[in-house]
Amino acid sequence: MGLPHRACGDVRAQSSVEIADVVRQHGPAFRRAHLLSRDQHRALDAIERCRTAALGGHLEVCPDCGFERPAYNSCRNRHCPKCQSLAQARWVAQRMRRLLPTGYFHVVFTLPSELRTIARRNPARVFALLLESAAETLLELGRDPKRLGGLLGVTTVLHTWARDLRFHPHVHCIVTAGAFRTGANEWLAGSPRYLFPVKVLGSLFRGKLLDGLRRARRDGDLLLDDDDDGHRFEATVDKLYRSDWVVYAKRPFGSAEHVLRYLGRYTHRVGISNQRLVSFDHERVTFRTKHGASVTLPADEFLRRFVAHVLPPRFVKIRHYGLLAPAHATTTLEAARAAIAEHRRPAVTCQMAGSAAAPISAHLDWRELLRLLTGVDLTRCPDCGSQRLERKPIALPGSRGPPFVA
Repeated sequence: MGLPHRACGDVRAQSSVEIADVVRQHGPAFRRAHLLSRDQHRALDAIERCRTAALGGHLEVCPDCGFERPAYNSCRNRHCPKCQSLAQARWVAQRMRRLLPTGYFHVVFTLPSELRTIARRNPARVFALLLESAAETLLELGRDPKRLGGLLGVTTVLHTWARDLRFHPHVHCIVTAGAFRTGANEWLAGSPRYLFPVKVLGSLFRGKLLDGLRRARRDGDLLLDDDDDGHRFEATVDKLYRSDWVVYAKRPFGSAEHVLRYLGRYTHRVGISNQRLVSFDHERVTFRTKHGASVTLPADEFLRRFVAHVLPPRFVKIRHYGLLAPAHATTTLEAARAAIAEHRRPAVTCQMAGSAAAPISAHLDWRELLRLLTGVDLTRCPDCGSQRLERKPIALPGSRGPPFVA
């Protein structure tokens, strides 16, 4: 049984074309033609097998009318477009408890195109540096007494793609519109419309990122091209120091609910969802980009772009800093909440399909969570409507995957 990829408050119809279709038909030839990492192989293998008999599953049986159908296990790979909705909903529910009752800004930091080759060769090191430099830029300006003079809360989310699936690493940052002065237990409210000057953000971010790259090279943690003895790298860095870096500050969020809706769309997103696929004619893949446009690529090029966004193993792409850092969850964050206790946190809800809004709990059973997100009730028989639909194990030759749990 397939699960549509739906963000909180964004219920869409499932596409008839899936990335798995492209992988199954062109995956073997693609693997032979390209040198892939172990994790890229694993991602393709997981997508191909996801919710098929290869992973095993169970039977859904109605004792009233005799209806039955197989439901196969998910691969649970974080790069699979069909395996993110439930993890996403639970993550958002957990973050709700740490959300401060204040305004939030949305800031985007982008890796310059001149550094993309280095990022491809050193993904874990460069991606971590990108996240850290963006967060440190915001926190340093927040601590500046000429600006706010306190500790900001920052959540960063790494994306590595553009809408056409080209390699385009950038970081989305959610930033509190205010800071907490720890010594005085005082909340310093900022402007609801203005955070920091974008030129100052760009200049500070540039210095932190380039300095981090140079330190990584000095420490032997940066792999350069085989024909680069370091001179080309230094020339590139020198050139980037002399250029202006643009940091994109989007419109501030209207409420805490808007923050969570954004996070629900962005945190667990992969390079492309099945819903963006328009057609697959066995040779070419057409998918939507933005503003009503679309792109058509040969299947080999589509897969090449897709696997370019497979993250390094165990890499954490969502990180929290300042007030929102895990170390502050029960101490400084709660002190900041108390300091702004005169503001009431808005009720944050997720729209259920075909019903009124209802809260999402991080501890919901996955079947109930699926019902809230999609309106699909796995306990109801699709033929007679009985709510006594049962799950029974099935044995499939060569099956593997999570064990059946009654």
